Amino acid sequence: MKRTVLAASLSLAVSGLLIAGAGSPASAADPARPHPPKADKGQAVQDARDSIAAHPQAVRASSYDTFKSASVQVDKDGTRHVHMTREYRALPVLGGDVVVHSAPSGAFRESTLTLKESLSLEVTPQVSAQRAETLAQERFQGKRASTASKLVVDALSGTPRLAWQVTVDGIAPDQSPSHFNVLVDALTGEVGQTWNDFHTANGTGHGYQVGDVPLTTTAISGGYQLKDSTRGNGETRDAQNLTATNDSPPAGWGKAFTDTDNVWGNGSLSDRATVAADAHFGIQATWDYYKNVHGRSGIKNDGVGARSFVHYGNNYANAGWDDTSFSMIYGDGAPGDKPFTELDVAGHEMSHGVTSATAGLNYFGDAGGLNEATSDIFGTLVEFNANSPADSPDYLIGEKISSTPLRFMDDPKKDGVSQSCWTTGTKNLDPHYSSGVGNHFFYLLAVGSGSSQWGNSPTCDGGTVTGVGNDAAGKIWYRALTTYMTAGTTYPDARTASIKAAIDLYGASSGQCAAVEKAWSGVAVVPTATTCGGGTTPPGGSNLFSNPGFESGAVNWTASTGVITNDTGRTPHSGSYYAWLDGYGSAHTDTLSQSVTVPATAAAPKLSFFLAIDTKETGTTPYDTLKAQVVYGTTTTTLATYSNATPGGYTQRTLDLSAFKGKTVTIKFTGTEDSSAATSFLIDDTAVTTG
Repeated sequence: MKRTVLAASLSLAVSGLLIAGAGSPASAADPARPHPPKADKGQAVQDARDSIAAHPQAVRASSYDTFKSASVQVDKDGTRHVHMTREYRALPVLGGDVVVHSAPSGAFRESTLTLKESLSLEVTPQVSAQRAETLAQERFQGKRASTASKLVVDALSGTPRLAWQVTVDGIAPDQSPSHFNVLVDALTGEVGQTWNDFHTANGTGHGYQVGDVPLTTTAISGGYQLKDSTRGNGETRDAQNLTATNDSPPAGWGKAFTDTDNVWGNGSLSDRATVAADAHFGIQATWDYYKNVHGRSGIKNDGVGARSFVHYGNNYANAGWDDTSFSMIYGDGAPGDKPFTELDVAGHEMSHGVTSATAGLNYFGDAGGLNEATSDIFGTLVEFNANSPADSPDYLIGEKISSTPLRFMDDPKKDGVSQSCWTTGTKNLDPHYSSGVGNHFFYLLAVGSGSSQWGNSPTCDGGTVTGVGNDAAGKIWYRALTTYMTAGTTYPDARTASIKAAIDLYGASSGQCAAVEKAWSGVAVVPTATTCGGGTTPPGGSNLFSNPGFESGAVNWTASTGVITNDTGRTPHSGSYYAWLDGYGSAHTDTLSQSVTVPATAAAPKLSFFLAIDTKETGTTPYDTLKAQVVYGTTTTTLATYSNATPGGYTQRTLDLSAFKGKTVTIKFTGTEDSSAATSFLIDDTAVTTG
């Protein structure tokens, strides 16, 4: 199909379907790929709205549904992923959220959701809000502060129903802030699912110090304050052994830590600033991990830093993240113990905020375990990224808080309560224990099965898993979380999400994707319809190209706008991404290149790639051409020229590089199209090998 400079559109009328914020009828995206529009978030949201209007069944949209964007991710090549919340007859739908995935052209690709059918139910309650609040209050334990309720559609499990979502705020018996949620059937009064929006690390507090660390502070009149302007003004404050009167520490609550010499604490508990240094370093280390590894600027990716409150409560033996106030709290622990300020605890708790700002995983069922596992995973990766001499990185959670770690990632069941292998009953456990399945999966993916310096990890299926390392495993989990998971994601859904993420990043034929499959099988999560595809081994051994199948987008390549893509207007040879040069039907030139060093010792260096040629030209005159070239210094050598005269599907081409042994060269593809009919040159699975 011809690529057009401007996308044609087909106006559609979707009876009764409302797209929040849309001021005109939605239009379906043209499957022919135009020059990619600017990949901004506003365009991404519009793409998602158009996709829902054009494909309502793909998101199980009824005629009474409206959708609002919750978070937006735009990949480097312009692919868009928009997480949207759903309302039915103006009521929030719990479990109705959806991620709409659009190609760089705006064309709809797929959706991720847990809702099985379109909604159809009455929204007039038979049970009063007052009665629902009374039922919820009866189940709350602690000191109650306030109660609020709202009508929702509960689509979290079973048949969707009208419900009151009652939130009871207060202080739990252990002094933790509590945002206790209860779903009450609005027709029968039956009490359903309950959960707490305040997340804690489960265990007794025996904190430790992070040792001598650099801290970024702010100069004020007469000295310094524990506020980091380089990380979104993240601040550490003294709770003065109080609990917040409204159960969430507001901005300005507590007391600022100030100092005249910019030296904080003395390494012992005799100085209140000692644990403040721990907590402040936790803010820095967590921010730096997400920024440097994932390009995420702060917990909500909005450049805003979090607050930490130390010395919270009286002998409070816990730590936690409160999403309502966007803050961390740390207690001093039980009498005679140390504060709960371990680095992986800080990373764990603040990662709850990242989860809340992205997938929004529920805090019950399988999703609750995945929520907790995500925090354990990223808390561990924060610890590895910081690599502090005072806290050698490991795959234990809270190991410095007490003599026994809170959780073991290599074999979670070692704590006596967590699960290492998934079952259909996992969803019924406390999230701190059902998280064991996700923790075990990540350990297998990063480290592998069997004995290592980090532990001894068995598999539930008796298989062997070879780890891919923290970097690849962390990037796969982050993309799965932020791109493919929704509030109600189950463990099988997470298997699907992480396989898709691995394919996106490394390719369907990659070792990373295969390891994801083996690691999930290693924790007894059964295969789904989504699997890694077959691949092609480049001739002559290992590949000198980086990102050879383009599965990380434009990373490591230099290309014309829109060349590296996963646009569904054409198909890749393998994986999701490929390079699409030309195809516009107008005078146009596209280029694609990457530099490599061909070893002087190479026996028979070669360039190989799969090429497909799709043309609207006729005859044997080469109007449109693709040149495979090598640039060395100021000299460009054309190895081969392909044209519209020989169209066909993907065929592997192999070219000799012997003349360039011992040289650093640029491998370049140049596609040139005239002003007549369109010709598309599709390249995938490239390789430079030594022979």
